[in-house]
Amino acid sequence: MTVDDTGSGADADGRVNLPPASAPFDQGDPQAADPGEDPLTLRLETLILGAERRYTPFQAARSAGVSMELASRFWRAMGFADIGQAKALTEADVLALRRLAGLVEAGLLSEAMAVQVARSTGQTTARLAEWQIDSFLEGLTEPPEPGMTRTEVTYPLIELLLPELEEFLVYVWRRQLAAATGRVVQAGDDEEMVDRRLAVAFADLVGFTRLTRRMEEEELGELVEAFETTAADLVAARGGRLIKTLGDEVLYAADDAGTAAEIALRLIETMANDETMPELRVGMAFGTVTTRMGDVFGTTVNLASRLTSIAPRDAVLVDSAFAEELIRTGEAPASEAEAAEAAAAAEKEGEEPPVYRFALQPMWQRPVRGLGVVEPWLLTRRDGAS
Repeated sequence: MTVDDTGSGADADGRVNLPPASAPFDQGDPQAADPGEDPLTLRLETLILGAERRYTPFQAARSAGVSMELASRFWRAMGFADIGQAKALTEADVLALRRLAGLVEAGLLSEAMAVQVARSTGQTTARLAEWQIDSFLEGLTEPPEPGMTRTEVTYPLIELLLPELEEFLVYVWRRQLAAATGRVVQAGDDEEMVDRRLAVAFADLVGFTRLTRRMEEEELGELVEAFETTAADLVAARGGRLIKTLGDEVLYAADDAGTAAEIALRLIETMANDETMPELRVGMAFGTVTTRMGDVFGTTVNLASRLTSIAPRDAVLVDSAFAEELIRTGEAPASEAEAAEAAAAAEKEGEEPPVYRFALQPMWQRPVRGLGVVEPWLLTRRDGAS
Protein backbone atom coordinates (compact mmCIF):
# COMPACT_ATOMS: atom_id res chain seq x y z
CA MET A 1 0.00 0.00 0.00
CA THR A 2 2.81 2.44 0.86
CA VAL A 3 5.11 1.23 -1.88
CA ASP A 4 5.24 3.58 -4.85
CA ASP A 5 5.13 1.47 -7.99
CA THR A 6 5.39 4.33 -10.47
CA GLY A 7 9.15 4.34 -10.74
CA SER A 8 10.03 7.06 -8.22
CA GLY A 9 12.47 6.46 -5.40
CA ALA A 10 11.24 5.05 -2.10
CA ASP A 11 12.83 4.71 1.29
CA ALA A 12 13.27 1.49 3.25
CA ASP A 13 9.76 1.41 4.66
CA GLY A 14 8.17 1.97 1.28
CA ARG A 15 7.34 5.66 1.54
CA VAL A 16 7.91 7.74 -1.53
CA ASN A 17 10.76 10.22 -1.74
CA LEU A 18 9.66 11.96 -4.94
CA PRO A 19 6.23 12.47 -6.49
CA PRO A 20 5.78 10.36 -9.62
CA ALA A 21 5.73 12.31 -12.86
CA SER A 22 2.21 11.13 -13.62
CA ALA A 23 0.65 12.43 -10.40
CA PRO A 24 -1.96 15.13 -10.96
CA PHE A 25 -0.83 17.18 -7.96
CA ASP A 26 2.62 17.98 -9.34
CA GLN A 27 1.47 20.63 -11.82
CA GLY A 28 3.14 23.97 -11.22
CA ASP A 29 5.68 25.25 -8.71
CA PRO A 30 5.40 24.63 -4.98
CA GLN A 31 4.02 27.72 -3.29
CA ALA A 32 1.93 28.84 -0.40
CA ALA A 33 -1.60 30.09 -0.80
CA ASP A 34 -2.26 32.49 -3.65
CA PRO A 35 -1.11 35.91 -2.38
CA GLY A 36 -4.15 37.48 -4.06
CA GLU A 37 -6.59 35.31 -2.11
CA ASP A 38 -9.07 37.09 0.12
CA PRO A 39 -7.78 36.89 3.73
CA LEU A 40 -11.35 36.76 5.07
CA THR A 41 -12.02 33.76 2.84
CA LEU A 42 -8.96 32.08 4.32
CA ARG A 43 -10.25 32.84 7.82
CA LEU A 44 -13.54 31.16 6.99
CA GLU A 45 -11.75 28.14 5.54
CA THR A 46 -9.59 27.84 8.66
CA LEU A 47 -12.66 28.09 10.87
CA ILE A 48 -14.52 25.37 8.96
CA LEU A 49 -11.56 23.02 8.53
CA GLY A 50 -10.33 23.60 12.07
CA ALA A 51 -6.71 23.97 10.96
CA GLU A 52 -4.48 26.19 8.85
CA ARG A 53 -2.95 25.29 5.51
CA ARG A 54 0.32 23.51 6.12
CA TYR A 55 1.08 20.89 3.46
CA THR A 56 1.53 20.62 -0.26
CA PRO A 57 -0.12 17.50 -1.72
CA PHE A 58 3.26 15.77 -1.89
CA GLN A 59 4.01 16.63 1.74
CA ALA A 60 0.56 15.42 2.82
CA ALA A 61 0.99 12.12 0.97
CA ARG A 62 4.43 11.59 2.48
CA SER A 63 3.19 12.43 6.00
CA ALA A 64 0.30 9.99 5.56
CA GLY A 65 2.63 7.27 4.30
CA VAL A 66 0.89 6.83 0.94
CA SER A 67 2.04 7.19 -2.64
CA MET A 68 1.19 10.34 -4.56
CA GLU A 69 -0.71 8.20 -7.04
CA LEU A 70 -3.04 6.83 -4.36
CA ALA A 71 -3.35 10.21 -2.65
CA SER A 72 -4.36 11.71 -5.99
CA ARG A 73 -6.98 9.01 -6.54
CA PHE A 74 -8.49 9.61 -3.10
CA TRP A 75 -8.44 13.39 -3.58
CA ARG A 76 -10.13 13.26 -6.96
CA ALA A 77 -12.64 10.65 -5.75
CA MET A 78 -13.70 13.02 -2.98
CA GLY A 79 -14.50 15.57 -5.68
CA PHE A 80 -11.64 18.05 -5.31
CA ALA A 81 -9.73 19.66 -8.17
CA ASP A 82 -6.01 19.16 -8.74
CA ILE A 83 -4.12 21.94 -6.91
CA GLY A 84 -0.59 21.55 -8.23
CA GLN A 85 1.85 21.82 -5.34
CA ALA A 86 0.22 24.72 -3.53
CA LYS A 87 0.43 24.59 0.24
CA ALA A 88 -3.30 24.14 0.75
CA LEU A 89 -3.78 20.99 2.85
CA THR A 90 -4.14 20.56 6.61
CA GLU A 91 -3.59 17.94 9.29
CA ALA A 92 -7.15 16.76 8.67
CA ASP A 93 -6.27 15.95 5.05
CA VAL A 94 -3.28 13.92 6.20
CA LEU A 95 -5.41 12.07 8.75
CA ALA A 96 -8.07 11.29 6.12
CA LEU A 97 -5.47 9.82 3.76
CA ARG A 98 -3.95 7.83 6.60
CA ARG A 99 -7.32 6.42 7.66
CA LEU A 100 -8.32 5.32 4.17
CA ALA A 101 -4.91 3.79 3.59
CA GLY A 102 -5.07 2.08 7.00
CA LEU A 103 -8.37 0.42 6.09
CA VAL A 104 -6.70 -1.01 2.99
CA GLU A 105 -3.57 -2.14 4.84
CA ALA A 106 -5.69 -3.84 7.49
CA GLY A 107 -7.54 -5.76 4.79
CA LEU A 108 -10.90 -4.25 5.74
CA LEU A 109 -11.28 -2.61 2.32
CA SER A 110 -9.71 -3.22 -1.06
CA GLU A 111 -8.03 -0.23 -2.65
CA ALA A 112 -10.85 0.03 -5.20
CA MET A 113 -13.45 -0.05 -2.42
CA ALA A 114 -11.61 2.65 -0.46
CA VAL A 115 -11.70 4.88 -3.55
CA GLN A 116 -15.40 4.12 -3.91
CA VAL A 117 -15.99 5.08 -0.26
CA ALA A 118 -14.20 8.39 -0.91
CA ARG A 119 -16.24 9.01 -4.06
CA SER A 120 -19.66 8.21 -2.56
CA THR A 121 -18.95 10.31 0.53
CA GLY A 122 -17.64 13.19 -1.55
CA GLN A 123 -20.59 13.22 -3.93
CA THR A 124 -23.17 13.05 -1.16
CA THR A 125 -21.62 15.71 1.07
CA ALA A 126 -20.84 18.01 -1.88
CA ARG A 127 -24.53 18.20 -2.71
CA LEU A 128 -25.40 18.76 0.95
CA ALA A 129 -22.83 21.55 1.28
CA GLU A 130 -24.03 23.28 -1.90
CA TRP A 131 -27.62 23.13 -0.69
CA GLN A 132 -26.72 24.53 2.72
CA ILE A 133 -24.87 27.47 1.20
CA ASP A 134 -27.39 28.21 -1.57
CA SER A 135 -30.61 27.77 0.36
CA PHE A 136 -29.66 28.14 3.99
CA LEU A 137 -26.62 30.24 4.72
CA GLU A 138 -27.27 32.62 1.82
CA GLY A 139 -30.56 33.72 3.35
CA LEU A 140 -29.24 33.90 6.90
CA THR A 141 -26.17 35.94 6.02
CA GLU A 142 -27.91 38.89 4.41
CA PRO A 143 -26.25 41.90 6.10
CA PRO A 144 -28.68 43.19 8.74
CA GLU A 145 -27.26 46.70 8.64
CA PRO A 146 -25.99 48.92 5.80
CA GLY A 147 -22.24 48.87 5.48
CA MET A 148 -21.75 45.36 6.85
CA THR A 149 -20.19 42.82 4.52
CA ARG A 150 -21.57 39.33 4.05
CA THR A 151 -18.35 37.87 5.44
CA GLU A 152 -18.66 39.92 8.61
CA VAL A 153 -22.02 38.29 9.20
CA THR A 154 -21.05 34.82 7.92
CA TYR A 155 -18.04 34.22 10.18
CA PRO A 156 -19.80 34.43 13.57
CA LEU A 157 -22.83 32.60 12.17
CA ILE A 158 -20.77 29.65 10.94
CA GLU A 159 -18.85 29.67 14.20
CA LEU A 160 -22.15 29.07 16.02
CA LEU A 161 -23.74 26.69 13.52
CA LEU A 162 -20.76 24.49 12.62
CA PRO A 163 -20.66 22.25 15.73
CA GLU A 164 -24.44 21.85 15.75
CA LEU A 165 -24.65 20.96 12.04
CA GLU A 166 -21.72 18.57 12.41
CA GLU A 167 -23.37 16.71 15.28
CA PHE A 168 -26.66 16.53 13.38
CA LEU A 169 -24.94 15.21 10.25
CA VAL A 170 -23.29 12.41 12.21
CA TYR A 171 -26.60 11.56 13.92
CA VAL A 172 -28.51 11.29 10.62
CA TRP A 173 -25.69 9.29 9.03
CA ARG A 174 -25.70 6.81 11.92
CA ARG A 175 -29.48 6.45 11.68
CA GLN A 176 -29.30 5.83 7.93
CA LEU A 177 -26.41 3.40 8.37
CA ALA A 178 -28.39 1.45 10.97
CA ALA A 179 -31.39 1.22 8.63
CA ALA A 180 -29.27 0.16 5.64
CA THR A 181 -27.39 -2.43 7.72
CA GLY A 182 -30.69 -3.88 8.91
CA ARG A 183 -31.84 -4.34 5.33
CA VAL A 184 -28.61 -6.12 4.40
CA VAL A 185 -28.77 -8.44 7.41
CA GLN A 186 -32.32 -9.41 6.47
CA ALA A 187 -31.27 -10.31 2.92
CA GLY A 188 -31.69 -13.98 2.14
CA ASP A 189 -28.16 -14.62 0.89
CA ASP A 190 -24.95 -12.90 -0.18
CA GLU A 191 -26.09 -12.44 -3.77
CA GLU A 192 -29.26 -10.71 -2.60
CA MET A 193 -27.16 -8.10 -0.80
CA VAL A 194 -25.90 -6.79 -4.14
CA ASP A 195 -28.51 -7.89 -6.68
CA ARG A 196 -31.83 -7.52 -4.91
CA ARG A 197 -35.46 -7.80 -5.97
CA LEU A 198 -37.00 -4.40 -5.43
CA ALA A 199 -39.89 -2.30 -6.61
CA VAL A 200 -38.51 0.74 -8.45
CA ALA A 201 -40.54 3.79 -9.43
CA PHE A 202 -40.09 7.07 -11.29
CA ALA A 203 -42.51 9.95 -10.64
CA ASP A 204 -42.38 12.65 -13.30
CA LEU A 205 -43.99 16.09 -13.53
CA VAL A 206 -45.91 16.40 -16.82
CA GLY A 207 -45.10 19.37 -19.06
CA PHE A 208 -42.16 20.55 -16.99
CA THR A 209 -40.17 21.71 -20.04
CA ARG A 210 -43.02 24.02 -21.06
CA LEU A 211 -43.18 25.38 -17.52
CA THR A 212 -39.52 26.35 -17.65
CA ARG A 213 -40.29 28.70 -20.54
CA ARG A 214 -43.20 30.41 -18.78
CA MET A 215 -42.11 30.69 -15.15
CA GLU A 216 -39.53 32.95 -13.57
CA GLU A 217 -36.46 31.19 -12.23
CA GLU A 218 -37.41 31.81 -8.60
CA GLU A 219 -40.94 30.46 -9.15
CA LEU A 220 -39.56 27.42 -10.92
CA GLY A 221 -37.13 26.79 -8.08
CA GLU A 222 -39.93 27.00 -5.52
CA LEU A 223 -42.06 24.55 -7.53
CA VAL A 224 -39.23 22.03 -7.82
CA GLU A 225 -38.41 22.34 -4.12
CA ALA A 226 -42.08 21.84 -3.18
CA PHE A 227 -42.32 18.77 -5.42
CA GLU A 228 -39.12 17.21 -4.11
CA THR A 229 -40.07 17.93 -0.49
CA THR A 230 -43.56 16.46 -0.89
CA ALA A 231 -42.22 13.38 -2.66
CA ALA A 232 -39.41 12.83 -0.15
CA ASP A 233 -41.79 13.09 2.80
CA LEU A 234 -44.34 10.70 1.28
CA VAL A 235 -41.71 8.14 0.27
CA ALA A 236 -40.12 8.16 3.72
CA ALA A 237 -43.40 8.11 5.64
CA ARG A 238 -44.69 5.08 3.73
CA GLY A 239 -41.51 3.03 4.10
CA GLY A 240 -39.82 3.62 0.74
CA ARG A 241 -36.35 4.99 0.02
CA LEU A 242 -35.75 8.08 -2.06
CA ILE A 243 -32.87 7.24 -4.40
CA LYS A 244 -32.44 10.63 -6.08
CA THR A 245 -34.24 13.70 -7.35
CA LEU A 246 -33.79 15.05 -10.87
CA GLY A 247 -35.66 18.35 -10.70
CA ASP A 248 -38.91 17.33 -12.38
CA GLU A 249 -38.52 13.64 -11.52
CA VAL A 250 -37.88 11.51 -8.45
CA LEU A 251 -36.66 7.93 -8.28
CA TYR A 252 -37.58 5.80 -5.28
CA ALA A 253 -37.47 2.13 -4.33
CA ALA A 254 -39.25 -0.17 -1.89
CA ASP A 255 -38.69 -3.70 -0.69
CA ASP A 256 -42.19 -4.80 -1.70
CA ALA A 257 -44.59 -3.92 -4.49
CA GLY A 258 -47.45 -2.98 -2.16
CA THR A 259 -45.42 -0.25 -0.48
CA ALA A 260 -44.27 1.18 -3.81
CA ALA A 261 -47.83 1.12 -5.15
CA GLU A 262 -49.22 2.95 -2.11
CA ILE A 263 -46.55 5.64 -2.41
CA ALA A 264 -47.27 6.13 -6.12
CA LEU A 265 -51.00 6.57 -5.63
CA ARG A 266 -50.47 8.87 -2.65
CA LEU A 267 -48.19 11.02 -4.78
CA ILE A 268 -50.80 11.25 -7.54
CA GLU A 269 -53.55 12.09 -5.05
CA THR A 270 -51.48 14.67 -3.18
CA MET A 271 -50.34 16.49 -6.32
CA ALA A 272 -53.87 16.47 -7.75
CA ASN A 273 -55.09 18.35 -4.67
CA ASP A 274 -52.48 21.10 -5.13
CA GLU A 275 -53.52 23.61 -7.78
CA THR A 276 -49.98 24.97 -8.07
CA MET A 277 -48.58 21.61 -9.12
CA PRO A 278 -48.52 20.13 -12.64
CA GLU A 279 -49.98 16.72 -13.27
CA LEU A 280 -47.90 13.70 -12.36
CA ARG A 281 -47.25 10.32 -13.95
CA VAL A 282 -45.56 7.28 -12.42
CA GLY A 283 -43.93 4.18 -13.90
CA MET A 284 -42.94 1.18 -11.78
CA ALA A 285 -41.27 -2.17 -12.27
CA PHE A 286 -40.38 -5.08 -9.99
CA GLY A 287 -37.34 -7.28 -10.29
CA THR A 288 -33.62 -7.68 -9.76
CA VAL A 289 -31.80 -4.41 -9.15
CA THR A 290 -28.09 -3.74 -8.75
CA THR A 291 -27.27 -1.17 -6.07
CA ARG A 292 -24.10 0.91 -6.19
CA MET A 293 -23.17 3.99 -4.13
CA GLY A 294 -26.77 4.57 -3.10
CA ASP A 295 -28.06 4.39 -6.69
CA VAL A 296 -29.88 1.59 -8.52
CA PHE A 297 -29.17 0.13 -11.95
CA GLY A 298 -30.37 -2.58 -14.28
CA THR A 299 -33.15 -3.60 -16.62
CA THR A 300 -35.79 -3.15 -13.92
CA VAL A 301 -34.81 0.49 -13.47
CA ASN A 302 -34.75 1.09 -17.23
CA LEU A 303 -38.19 -0.46 -17.59
CA ALA A 304 -39.64 1.74 -14.84
CA SER A 305 -38.23 4.79 -16.62
CA ARG A 306 -39.73 3.76 -19.98
CA LEU A 307 -43.13 3.10 -18.39
CA THR A 308 -43.07 6.58 -16.89
CA SER A 309 -42.57 8.13 -20.32
CA ILE A 310 -45.70 6.41 -21.70
CA ALA A 311 -47.92 6.70 -18.61
CA PRO A 312 -51.08 8.82 -18.91
CA ARG A 313 -51.38 12.00 -16.87
CA ASP A 314 -52.22 11.42 -13.19
CA ALA A 315 -51.85 7.68 -13.68
CA VAL A 316 -49.56 4.83 -12.65
CA LEU A 317 -48.27 2.15 -15.03
CA VAL A 318 -46.56 -1.01 -13.79
CA ASP A 319 -44.89 -3.90 -15.58
CA SER A 320 -46.21 -7.47 -15.59
CA ALA A 321 -43.76 -8.61 -12.88
CA PHE A 322 -45.01 -5.84 -10.61
CA ALA A 323 -48.63 -6.83 -11.29
CA GLU A 324 -47.85 -10.50 -10.61
CA GLU A 325 -46.23 -9.58 -7.29
CA LEU A 326 -49.30 -7.62 -6.16
CA ILE A 327 -51.52 -10.57 -7.11
CA ARG A 328 -49.21 -13.07 -5.37
CA THR A 329 -49.23 -11.11 -2.12
CA GLY A 330 -52.99 -10.61 -2.16
CA GLU A 331 -52.76 -6.84 -2.65
CA ALA A 332 -54.73 -6.98 -5.91
CA PRO A 333 -56.98 -9.50 -7.68
CA ALA A 334 -55.98 -10.93 -11.04
CA SER A 335 -59.26 -9.54 -12.38
CA GLU A 336 -62.51 -8.09 -11.15
CA ALA A 337 -64.23 -11.35 -12.08
CA GLU A 338 -61.86 -13.23 -9.78
CA ALA A 339 -62.51 -10.70 -6.99
CA ALA A 340 -66.27 -11.21 -7.39
CA GLU A 341 -65.89 -15.00 -7.30
CA ALA A 342 -63.75 -14.83 -4.18
CA ALA A 343 -66.28 -12.55 -2.47
CA ALA A 344 -69.16 -14.89 -3.38
CA ALA A 345 -67.29 -17.94 -2.13
CA ALA A 346 -66.47 -16.22 1.15
CA GLU A 347 -70.08 -15.15 1.65
CA LYS A 348 -71.27 -18.69 1.00
CA GLU A 349 -68.90 -20.02 3.66
CA GLY A 350 -69.84 -17.26 6.09
CA GLU A 351 -66.34 -15.79 6.00
CA GLU A 352 -65.00 -12.31 5.44
CA PRO A 353 -64.30 -11.65 1.75
CA PRO A 354 -60.71 -10.88 0.75
CA VAL A 355 -59.79 -7.20 0.92
CA TYR A 356 -57.74 -5.88 -1.98
CA ARG A 357 -56.06 -2.49 -1.85
CA PHE A 358 -55.35 -2.12 -5.55
CA ALA A 359 -56.89 -2.82 -8.92
CA LEU A 360 -55.00 -3.78 -12.08
CA GLN A 361 -56.11 -3.23 -15.66
CA PRO A 362 -54.04 -4.71 -18.51
CA MET A 363 -53.19 -2.25 -21.26
CA TRP A 364 -52.24 -2.81 -24.89
CA GLN A 365 -48.88 -4.47 -25.39
CA ARG A 366 -46.40 -2.12 -26.99
CA PRO A 367 -42.75 -2.08 -28.02
CA VAL A 368 -40.43 -0.17 -25.71
CA ARG A 369 -37.12 1.03 -27.03
CA GLY A 370 -34.30 -1.24 -25.92
CA LEU A 371 -36.59 -3.59 -23.97
CA GLY A 372 -38.76 -5.26 -26.60
CA VAL A 373 -42.51 -5.68 -26.21
CA VAL A 374 -43.93 -5.03 -22.74
CA GLU A 375 -47.43 -5.32 -21.30
CA PRO A 376 -48.17 -2.35 -19.03
CA TRP A 377 -50.84 -2.53 -16.35
CA LEU A 378 -52.79 0.47 -15.11
CA LEU A 379 -52.68 0.58 -11.31
CA THR A 380 -55.54 2.20 -9.41
CA ARG A 381 -56.91 2.16 -5.89
CA ARG A 382 -59.95 -0.06 -5.37
CA ASP A 383 -63.15 1.59 -4.22
CA GLY A 384 -63.17 1.98 -0.48
CA ALA A 385 -59.43 1.39 -0.08
CA SER A 386 -57.35 4.22 1.40
